[in-house]
Amino acid sequence: MIVELKQQFGNVFEAALLEEIARVGTLRAVPADFELIDIGEPIKGVPLMLNGAIKISREDANGDELLLYYLEEGDSCTMTMAWEMGEKKSKIRAVTELPSQLIMVPLSAVEQWSSHYPSWRQFVFKSYHKRMEELLETVDSIAFDQLETRLWEYLLEKKRIIKKEVLTITHQNIAQEIYSSRVVVSRLLKRLEQQEKIKLHRNAIEMLS
Repeated sequence: MIVELKQQFGNVFEAALLEEIARVGTLRAVPADFELIDIGEPIKGVPLMLNGAIKISREDANGDELLLYYLEEGDSCTMTMAWEMGEKKSKIRAVTELPSQLIMVPLSAVEQWSSHYPSWRQFVFKSYHKRMEELLETVDSIAFDQLETRLWEYLLEKKRIIKKEVLTITHQNIAQEIYSSRVVVSRLLKRLEQQEKIKLHRNAIEMLS
């Protein structure tokens, strides 16, 4: 584990902290579409991403899902750190978008490191700042952007994350993640296809531009 840690976080954490993470952390390799934690489940640890991508989402009272952001290599979900101080139950759902490798850090170590390692405090602060910017972008998108623009930006982000031209996803899945209806999403996708930005296939979308 120490080798992977040094490769991804060697320029972020001091050597003593890397050794501590290797001592208490658990290295996990998980396939795509694997649910790491669901809403309401106990928070057992904080992830440090070595590679891959994890989709973080919320759910409203009607069961509709909203994509918040993705965790990528070098990231951590500082939202779990914040909620750990309270009820210790997750308010998010985390599902792997790609096969991923991560280190799960026990919650008991997180608070201790904040008082002992300056690099950890700085890492957490930067992670909070990044997550807050992404959340504000999501809120702005819902509140101000036209749905077609939001859909197109969603597809571009999906393409960037999975690094493939063909996105294997249903219209219903998209509707859930951008907080819309399947009928509206299907109509907008057809419009994007007419603009020659995408090509629609059965349960898949080919990005053309």
